[in-house]
Amino acid sequence: MPAKSKAQQKAAGAALSAKRGDTPKSELKGASKSMVESMTEKELEEMASTPRKGKPEHKGD
Repeated sequence: MPAKSKAQQKAAGAALSAKRGDTPKSELKGASKSMVESMTEKELEEMASTPRKGKPEHKGD
């Protein structure tokens, strides 16, 4: 599932880093905190690797 915004992509990257043990889970904030618990490493990798070009900073309605 590709990221729909730059913010979503950044959150997935932070969650992926924590999932791999590179970043302490206690440093996570907001969406990345729930992403690390609810998504697999593969799902996070897929979302974090989405190309940023043409993505909005935040997803609108």
